[in-house]
Formats: sequence, structure tokens, C-alpha cells
Amino acid sequence: MSREMLRLCGTAEREPETRTLVAGDLRVELQNGNLAGLRFRGHEVLRGISFLVRDRDWGTCTALITDLAIAEQDGGFTLRYHARFTAPSGANLDCKATISGTSDSVTFSADCISNADFETARAGFVVLHPIVGVAGEPVGIRHGDGRVEHARWPKEIEPWQPFKDIAAITHHVARGIVATTEFQGDVFEMEDQRNWTDASYKTYVRPLALPWPYLVTKGTAFTQQISVQIRAEKDAAPAVADSDAIAVRLVPTGDRLPAIGIGLRPECLGEELASLPLLQTVGAEHLLAHFDPGAGHGIDALEGYAAIAARSGLKVTLELAVPCVRPLAEEMGAYAALVHQAGLRLDTLFVCPSVDRQSTPPGSAWPPCPELADVYAAAREAFPGIRLGGGMMSYFTELNRKRVPADLIDYVSHATCPIVHAADDLSVMQTFEALRHVVDTVRAIYGDKPYRIGPSTIAMRQNPYGSATKQNPAGSRLPMAERDPRHNGQFGAAFALAYAATVAPAGLEMLTLSTLSGPFGLSAGAGEPMASGELRPLGKVLARLGALSRRPLHVVETSRPDAVVGLASGEHLLLANIKSSSQHVVLPMKPSRVFDIVTEEEIPAKQRLALPPYGCVEIVL
Repeated sequence: MSREMLRLCGTAEREPETRTLVAGDLRVELQNGNLAGLRFRGHEVLRGISFLVRDRDWGTCTALITDLAIAEQDGGFTLRYHARFTAPSGANLDCKATISGTSDSVTFSADCISNADFETARAGFVVLHPIVGVAGEPVGIRHGDGRVEHARWPKEIEPWQPFKDIAAITHHVARGIVATTEFQGDVFEMEDQRNWTDASYKTYVRPLALPWPYLVTKGTAFTQQISVQIRAEKDAAPAVADSDAIAVRLVPTGDRLPAIGIGLRPECLGEELASLPLLQTVGAEHLLAHFDPGAGHGIDALEGYAAIAARSGLKVTLELAVPCVRPLAEEMGAYAALVHQAGLRLDTLFVCPSVDRQSTPPGSAWPPCPELADVYAAAREAFPGIRLGGGMMSYFTELNRKRVPADLIDYVSHATCPIVHAADDLSVMQTFEALRHVVDTVRAIYGDKPYRIGPSTIAMRQNPYGSATKQNPAGSRLPMAERDPRHNGQFGAAFALAYAATVAPAGLEMLTLSTLSGPFGLSAGAGEPMASGELRPLGKVLARLGALSRRPLHVVETSRPDAVVGLASGEHLLLANIKSSSQHVVLPMKPSRVFDIVTEEEIPAKQRLALPPYGCVEIVL
């Protein structure tokens, strides 16, 4: 089974075991001492209730759980355990947790104390409300003074906290079903986690306006509690039943599929020059060349990019992190001279002040930075006649918080990363629920401005929320990790196809989901489970997307978008199963041919298909 796990997820490491707790109509999953998927009669009430501890760089301190005791009886359950969170300094935060549930309620409490000064960015409860069926709907917020605010959940992604000083949240789960979640023990506020492509609204402890990191001083005890009460009317919506098969429908659009871009990085130039044939294999049209003078990138990097461009014949975008430490005209002129000296011909230039790659949370002071209008003017003067892109070299979060002037650029761009807050398989695949809202919000802000996304990979290429990405030598499912094992597996292929299917309706001009080499690359490197130089499974998906690029797009609607997503052009339909279990799909017509994209094997052409876990297929209708 470990070999199968390696094929699927690039690692033989299993995810933590999950235990289902049931009390009448209520069902919830217990994993690592936290609760996930709280459902009432099959309807999702909350996505999660977790007691989490972050280190000073917002990395997750993993809980060591002991003394777990679970008692289940008719109509309810109770469990207790001890959790120890250890900071990089070695200090421990010890918590005694109690969880109880009935047929219509859940209570989760934690009593905590530290054995030394414990430095943390956040220590306390996090509650996740789902977004599907919730975004834009009414919500009641009870504040600390007892005042009730009647509002709506944000529909477009809110850059700042939509609600503060939260004592309770009341929301509609389904027709006739209402849930009230109460927060005790500290001051809670909410952020719109769709900013990071998390599929949830997150209510968390300790306002961001307060200083962080902060100390939980030695011997200081504190208690927090979350309680959920569910009310169902007589005419409440019926219980949800799993559908036997997933229906698929194709809807024509006026859009076309985007061109496929491939990223380049200076530290991988040797491998990239050896991997040039892969650019033709995947049908790439564009190279996105990263250049960061602050990281020591210089003429050697530009000359390497020039060699790759000359030998591949592809267009090049220079992704320039502008240091902004000298007069802009002087600084930008110097980079233009280096590009000319290297013999690198640019099709487009993307500029972003280096300081803007770091996140500025709500309540924090913005770091010194020249006006973007001045940055763009200097870029146009130094690189005349070249299309200019603006936005964020990091993620949509930063773009949403610092919106660039659309009238001064030729296209807007950003990336995303699915493992900022959570890195389990389910959370990563649930990010597509939020990604739909990301592209919709960008279109609401920037209208029909040409739009690019990437490089967007599972692993984090840069950490806007701390001093560095997290090293991951064990190949674990680790938030904010610099490399992720699933990039090597079938999971990575399904992620890439689902990503393209989700953003394609936004009418992108270019989508970049991989670099050419390295941990974000098309091919495996030395020391990885696959043979060095072997095309990763996601490369097979990009090859199919490259073959269809710039062709008319058909949106694919499925009756279970949480399980199967896809896109189509002409007679070609691509589907991805984003679940760890097989899914049955009913096609709108009997296909003439069906192929497994990764293995390139032909599958018997039937109108009802069984998609294996994280399976990707191409169907010729």
C-alpha cells in the first residue's frame, strides 16, 4: 500500500487517522485532537474547530497528544486529552482539552499553561465556516457588548476583517436549520480566508491589530471555549444523501483557454538547460523568468535565460523584484542595461516592489515603498515598447490588500499557494472552492484587463507571512513548505488540471503551474522518488492543456464540483477526480475514446466512467 501511496501522493507517509464521532443527527471528524466536517443531517455546519499554535513566523507547532480518552453513549460523546505544543525555542505550551457532543450541540474547551516564555503569532481557537451556500448570505454577529449586527457574509473577497469583536455567530445552514457558534475566553475576529484560497471564513483569537509575535509568559494560564448549538424547524431541509453518480454538462463560453507558461529560476539554470525538450512536450508558449537582485541575481541569470529563450524560441517575461533602494530611473535603467548586455529579448516585463512581497496584516504599518505610479513610469522609460505587468509577485492576498492602478499597466498578475494554513490532502483540494471566488474578485476589481496567474504550485516558493518558507526534508504534508511531495504524484496532476479548470472561465491570457526544473518543476530531480529527469504526472496534464491552449472553452458543470471538475474544448473533455476515493461519472453522451492522461493508456469508452482516486482523463466526445 505504501507503493500506491507513493504513486498517488509522492510520499508513503499516511495522513493522521480520522475518527468519526456521531450523536443522533450530528456527525464530526476527529483528527489530531481537532474537529473537522461538522455536519447536521448531512449538511455542513462548520468546516472545522481547532486549537492551533503558530510560531513567530506563522508556522504550525504540531501538537503531541497523550492521554486521549473517548466515551460514546446513546445521544452523545465526550473526549479528553492532553496536548503539548513546542516552540522552536523549546518552550512548551500544555493544554487540557475537552470535547463533548449531543445530537444538536458541540462544545470544545482548552485549559492552557506554559512552562517557559512561549513566543507565538497566535495560540488559541480557530473556527472555520464554509463558503459554499454561505457566501453573500445573511449572518448575525453578536459582539462583546451584547449588540447584534445583522449583516451578510462577504460575497467578493474582503481584504480586511469583515467582522471584529465577535462573541457569537448565527448563520443559516440549510432551509430551516440555523447554527449559533459562541466564542469565549478572548477577543475573536474574522478574516476572509478565501484570500489564501482556503475555502472558509476563519474566526480566530487575538486581533491582528495587536502586536505579534507575542509572549505567553511562563506560568500564565488561560482558558478558551467554543460551543455550537443547532436548531432545526419542522420544515427543515431533508437530510443530504450521497449521489450514486456525478452528472456532467458542457456549457459553451466566449472565452479561450489560456497559454501555458513555465517558470524559470536562476538556481536551476543548469537543470533547465538540460530539460529544454520538455518545453515542447508540454506545449509551453511563454517563459516566466524570475529575477531578484536582492537575492543576488545578476548578469549570469539573465544570460542563462537568454540561452534558454534562444534555444526554445519561446517568449519571455522577466519577473523583476524591484529593490527600490536607489532613484527609480537609475535603478530601472541599470536593469535594462543588464538585460541588453545579456542579450535577453523580452516580450513582457512584470515589476513588483520587493517590499510588497511581504504581507502587511490589518492594523500593521505599511513599509516604505515608492508610489506604484512612479515604479511603473520608470519601468516604461527603461523598457520602452514592452508590455508592462503589475500586481503581486506573491499571492492574491497581497494584491487584494494593495490594489495596483489598473490604468497604468497592460496586465495584472498574481499567484496562489494552497498550503499557507493547512496542508492535508482534503484542505488542498478544497482550495478550488475559494479559487473560483479569487478570479471572480479580480475580475470585479480589474474588469476585462488582461489577466495572468502564476507560478502557482502546491509548495510555497516564497513566504510573505514570515522570514522563510519551511524546510521539508522528510517530505511531509507541511504548511508553508518549500517543497511538497504531492507535486511528484498523481495528486499533483489532479491539482494542476483542477486548477486550470477552475480559473479558465476568468479568461486568462496565461497560466503558469510549474517551473521547468527544481522542486516546482516539470521533471524530477536527483534524490526524488521518481527517476531524475522523468516527466512528473502534472507534466502530462500540462501537455494536454498546452495542446488545447487558445482554443474555445467550454465550462464543465458537474453535480459534485467538490469531487470532479473539468474543462472542455471542441470534442475534448478533461476531467479530474479531486477526491481520495473513486468517483462514478455519467457523461452527456457516449464517448468515442477515453484516455488516462498520466499513463496515456486507453480506457474502455463508456458513458458511465469510474475515475480512480486523483484520476485525470481525456474524453473524446
